[in-house]
Amino acid sequence: MTVVAVYPGTFDPITNGHSDLVQRAAGLFDRVIVGIAENPGKTPLFDLKQRVSMAEKILSQFDNVEVCGFSDLLVHFVKSKDAKVILRGLRAVSDFEYEMQLASMNRHLENSIETVFMTPSEETSFISASLVKEIALHGGDVSQFVHQHVVLALNLAKSKIPE
Repeated sequence: MTVVAVYPGTFDPITNGHSDLVQRAAGLFDRVIVGIAENPGKTPLFDLKQRVSMAEKILSQFDNVEVCGFSDLLVHFVKSKDAKVILRGLRAVSDFEYEMQLASMNRHLENSIETVFMTPSEETSFISASLVKEIALHGGDVSQFVHQHVVLALNLAKSKIPE
């Protein structure tokens, strides 16, 4: 039996924490699909196409990892990919309550899909995409938190924002 996991998120932008989790998940599951949510409820810095492109470049080294954008309900996307697992990262205890609520709701909507939680490596546990964006947009160096492709994209995005 092939076990396919979907790792969903906004990935605005993809960080070294995300990449670390994908790398470790790629060793646990037959296939990992990084599902990049359009998420119109949030106001991403990068559009869906840009976020997918960045993730594809950064994760291309993994043969069993695929990157896809999606805009429908997560459980519908997971089913459309013949996956049985939703993979979620937990950085801190504060993430747990919200993630448990999401996992319970997803199980209620589709009981054939399980949610699996993974914790980040110690080196990446403090990294969040929102902090990376804030640091970058205020002129800070984020090169230790994201891939060089993301650094370049953040610098370009910063140059387009009126002061």
